[in-house]
Amino acid sequence: MSAAAALTAAVALAGCGSTSYFAGRKLPPSGLVNRVLIAIQNPSALSKGALQIVDAYYDIRSGYNTQPASFSLSGFGGALPITIQNMPEEQLGAVYGSGDGSLTLANYQTEKTTGTVNGLNGLSSSIFITRNQAFVFAASQQAHVLTIVNQNAGASTALSLPGVYRVSVNPGGSVALAFVQNSNYAYYPLQLSTAQSVTFSGGPSTWPPAAVDCEPQNAPAWCLLQVQSPDHYDSHSQTYYGAPLVFDRPVKAVFSADGSTAYVLNCGPECGGTASAVSVLPVAPLIFQIGKGSGLLPCNSAPCANSDTKPMVNIPVPGGASNALVDTASSNQMYVVGQAPQVINGQTLFGGNLTVVNLSTNTASSPVAISDGQPGALSRMIEADDNTLWIGMTQCTTGVRYATNAASGYGCLTMYNTSTNTVTLLEPYIGDATGIAAVTGLHKIYTAEGGQVYIYSTKDGSSIDNQYVTVTGTAYDVAYMDAVTDTDNTVY
Repeated sequence: MSAAAALTAAVALAGCGSTSYFAGRKLPPSGLVNRVLIAIQNPSALSKGALQIVDAYYDIRSGYNTQPASFSLSGFGGALPITIQNMPEEQLGAVYGSGDGSLTLANYQTEKTTGTVNGLNGLSSSIFITRNQAFVFAASQQAHVLTIVNQNAGASTALSLPGVYRVSVNPGGSVALAFVQNSNYAYYPLQLSTAQSVTFSGGPSTWPPAAVDCEPQNAPAWCLLQVQSPDHYDSHSQTYYGAPLVFDRPVKAVFSADGSTAYVLNCGPECGGTASAVSVLPVAPLIFQIGKGSGLLPCNSAPCANSDTKPMVNIPVPGGASNALVDTASSNQMYVVGQAPQVINGQTLFGGNLTVVNLSTNTASSPVAISDGQPGALSRMIEADDNTLWIGMTQCTTGVRYATNAASGYGCLTMYNTSTNTVTLLEPYIGDATGIAAVTGLHKIYTAEGGQVYIYSTKDGSSIDNQYVTVTGTAYDVAYMDAVTDTDNTVY
């Protein structure tokens, strides 16, 4: 159903005494059915953060005849919100505050927050909550720990991993991968059963072969294991181990739609490594949850010679690989974004590239130039209407494009047409692109650029009047609350 049709249906149903609209969702208190949520830093002298809602159908912040004057998601008290993990299928958002390390849960139906996650350890450099809200994974580079919060059990476990700074979680919430800055290895957590907890309670000498930490050590609930080749099988932990799998400055993993395959992004040269690539891993040996039939794996005896233990496949991506997403229309295609080094007037600078990877043949296309960005930084990527892919960069004035031809423009936002394989760079430069929301069905996107909210047409990339959605303070992220699927999300 289109957004306009959904709005008409909602009005008709409301007239009949119903308060429902598309997908069985209830009409929220604001009465809006096309809402964009804006994470705002320092909205006033009295607050370090706020969550404002705007009507993305009419592109206004207020109600009819300016009543009410504005809409907000009430109850938010986080400081300096920086990301919105958007989960519209669950009618949920998770907002991370970089000023106080809080992860606040926002209920989209009631338009209120439902509290913050307890048990986190200081500031997080990367944080995710599973869609069922059962687990939270947070990488704290400052505290050198990967924190796992089991919300169902009300327990928090901090696993030591010096330098950890990124964590990725698959859609089903059964696999998490952690990455250490300037390292060539990856790690995953393993949740222990009661029997395993007893087995591994004797200290490091009793831990699973690939474990780097188990906590608490006197009765471990979790172990953190290094990702290794499946040469041997440990019956106690029901895990495979062998030689460590060697990556090239891995920074993130994205997953297939069914969550069964992990695509590890090797950042390579832009992160101080050698060669950028995508490494393909089956996730079955990495599943952390207990109670999966006879064990954590498809079989529980060694050797386990099946497709779930096949060797890692590496796909070279010369254009760089620091972020990616799997195409929602074709699960066999993945868009990879990164920065490739170039020497300009004796100085090494980086230029942005987009590479299309064919996951059926494990081959990569020739890189296409896009906006430059900060090497190794996670860009924002999202698919929108009209066969468009949008990419947002930070620090785009430090790259090749500005150094060689600043007068031609050097914007941080790129629109890529996936049907024609052409790029449109949106100019002029207005600041770092820190947030993108695809307002699907309405042929537009909302962005947070340079601390303000902007709107663009997905038909031709043209600007749409944003004067009635601008905010006081610094807009840092945006999310389409009424999207049809959880794929409408740049924080994944």
